[in-house]
Amino acid sequence: MIHENQSAASSGGRRDFIYTTSDFGRVRKMIYARAGISLSDSKQDMVYSRLARRLRALDGERFSEYLDALEADPNSPEWESFTNALTTNLTSFYREAHHFDILEGFLAQRRSGQSTVWCSAASTGEEPYSIAITAIESFGSQTPPVSILATDIDTQVLQTASRGVYPIEKVESIGQARLKKYFRRGQGENEGYVKVADFVRKLISFRQLNLLDAKWPMKQPFDAMFCRNVMIYFDKPTQRQILMQMKPLLKSDGLLFCGHSESFHQATDIFRGIGKSVYAPVVPGAIRSLQNFSAAGHNQ
Repeated sequence: MIHENQSAASSGGRRDFIYTTSDFGRVRKMIYARAGISLSDSKQDMVYSRLARRLRALDGERFSEYLDALEADPNSPEWESFTNALTTNLTSFYREAHHFDILEGFLAQRRSGQSTVWCSAASTGEEPYSIAITAIESFGSQTPPVSILATDIDTQVLQTASRGVYPIEKVESIGQARLKKYFRRGQGENEGYVKVADFVRKLISFRQLNLLDAKWPMKQPFDAMFCRNVMIYFDKPTQRQILMQMKPLLKSDGLLFCGHSESFHQATDIFRGIGKSVYAPVVPGAIRSLQNFSAAGHNQ
């Protein structure tokens, strides 16, 4: 007879903790309710691998006991570790580089007053720092009239982002000119690492935020928003809910940047695509185009 835990573990080999298909089902429901993340059946092994670290840290034995404890206390600090463990954080500097060309031209046209940008899935910081460098280059100043809010649900990656310290191989792709201008090389025990220059870091505020929260603390509308490669983890109804919350926070002539693999056919009444995975809020009578935003390429 094949026990339930054996069935769940069949593709993962021997495991240190009892982990059943029912446990996986519970995790799927819990992370969906907590963070809107929709886990497919293929994520069973990933869930085991990531949460097993929490069981080891807590001297646990069974996934069911760990999940029971979470459900018994909705305010337990362990919920933060649970959510952090199941959040995927894949990012890089100037990922989907054409977006930063567009942003540079967009900001160059908004010379009066302060421009604001929201990076809603900041991860370990590469994206908001790329936005900050783009703002500096757009205005030709270390103190451009641009402020950036960088948020993420994962508190651990936000700590990394706030420090702004990276292995040098993480930034080599941006070119030596940018590396020398915007990063400081570590010495001694920090050799092999770089730190984002202070004048770049000062443009960004890092905050924890769950996109699934019914209310967000931001009030003022943003000139641009980045919500890239995060919607793919949400189902269509959740995507629509988030886009509905975003629209009032984006200026009517603002831009929403999304990942190349994301599309919002179910929300064409909220945002409409204007090319190159860039969206504009739907405003009656308004016609938007990317043709007006031109900038030098980022090949320095």
